[in-house]
Amino acid sequence: MAPALRPSFSALGQFLRTPSVGRTVAAMLSFALILLLLVNLTVFVMTRRTAAFNETVDHAQQARLVSQQVLNRLVDAETGQRGFMLTAQPSYLTIHDEAIAELPDLFSTLSGLTVADPDLAPRVERIRDFSDQRLGVMERSIALARTGRIGEAVSVVRSGEGKVLMDQMRIEIAAIDTLQASRIERLTHESEGAASFTLAINAFAALLILLLAGAIALIMRRYLMDMLEARIAVDRLNAGLENQVRDRTAALSRANDEIQRFAYIVSHDLRAPLVNVMGYTAELEQAGKIIDRQMTAVETRVPEIIENDALVAVREDVPEAIGFIRASTAKMDRLINAILKLSREGRRNPVSEPLPMSEIVQAIADSVHHQTDAADAEIVVEPLPIIESDRLSIEQIFGNLIDNAVKYLEPSRPGRIVVSGQATGDEVTYRVTDNGRGVSDRDHERIFELFRRSGKQDRPGEGLGLAFVRNSVRRLGGTIDLESELGQGSTFVLKFPKRLVLSDTGDLS
Repeated sequence: MAPALRPSFSALGQFLRTPSVGRTVAAMLSFALILLLLVNLTVFVMTRRTAAFNETVDHAQQARLVSQQVLNRLVDAETGQRGFMLTAQPSYLTIHDEAIAELPDLFSTLSGLTVADPDLAPRVERIRDFSDQRLGVMERSIALARTGRIGEAVSVVRSGEGKVLMDQMRIEIAAIDTLQASRIERLTHESEGAASFTLAINAFAALLILLLAGAIALIMRRYLMDMLEARIAVDRLNAGLENQVRDRTAALSRANDEIQRFAYIVSHDLRAPLVNVMGYTAELEQAGKIIDRQMTAVETRVPEIIENDALVAVREDVPEAIGFIRASTAKMDRLINAILKLSREGRRNPVSEPLPMSEIVQAIADSVHHQTDAADAEIVVEPLPIIESDRLSIEQIFGNLIDNAVKYLEPSRPGRIVVSGQATGDEVTYRVTDNGRGVSDRDHERIFELFRRSGKQDRPGEGLGLAFVRNSVRRLGGTIDLESELGQGSTFVLKFPKRLVLSDTGDLS
């Protein structure tokens, strides 16, 4: 087993020792995974603490509720006793007896809730003793009233012994309520602090991961640009410099291999932490809802212990932060998909065939008629010369240009897009003209760069469409230029050889 693994370890060691973009990306991804593990641990601890907090608060609220029920039942029993003494009607004793019958179960529940609490258990026992004494006083007065000795029964009531016992019980129950309220307040502050810390950790980790993803995207952009420049250099080489062509082709091949490896890293390793961030964001959102429900319960029962800043943090700040994280991760996911599309297109071999350009472009125009109808625009496809080239690439090129023209029409005037063409010698020229917003002079070259866009950014997009178009045009041996004036419209001028000549391997010859 060890000899079989030795080459793998040797290759790994060589990879780690050699400065490269791959090593940098691997280090960034490792750091991102460590951050995710820390976030996972923080969320786990926070979830456990939240569960313990909820259980403690529920326990305290039950103890407060049961103690109040004990007092209410004693008041009911006292009401029945006095009603009987005043009216001699047995129906009042029914109220008295029903209230007394509930007391044993209530005391049993209250003792179970406080048996392990050294601060509350003695108070519950004192309340039980006071209750027994109060019930004894009631029974004496009721027994005297039943035998007709109303005067003696009234004397028992007027002695004030029952009132003293009830006042002592109220004092003990109020002490239990105050102690439990202070505990709930303390636990609430601790829980809020833990939640804020967890949110800060998650937000910080998500920000770092997004920064890492952005850095990797910039590295990808640099390598893609290097690849495009290398292809331009190859196209310009003199046909007689075969050795130089082979050297440049080899360099381009290595660059393509590197990009494919990076594409795999982006599609797999980088997407995994993004998915985890989305999952942990959902868990954080759920934890926030749990805290919000608990704080709502506390706010309903004991509103004076709730701070308004805590409510704002849980109900407004936390959901807003989660929304920002979700939007950022979704944007990064779209960037990754766009980069992969550009990388895959660069690896596909073109296939040359005669193309009826008028039919192809008209089909593209028909596919966006719902957009042009909504924008009060029209697309005019003039008779176009036939070309021998790669169908898929041509459809993607004109599809992108027409889609761009529709997207950036000027709403203040009816839109008009015209596709025209002419053949001159061995070259075919096509023009895509619109009367849309136009592009300022300083941006004529910039809009063909990766992730670069011009003008007001009020339309969806990642700045890859025209970079993809230029790359595809050059792969077909053509050129693309822009003629535009800001506010007047734009014309994209495409020039292709009439016949795309490929080598046996599918590359341009």
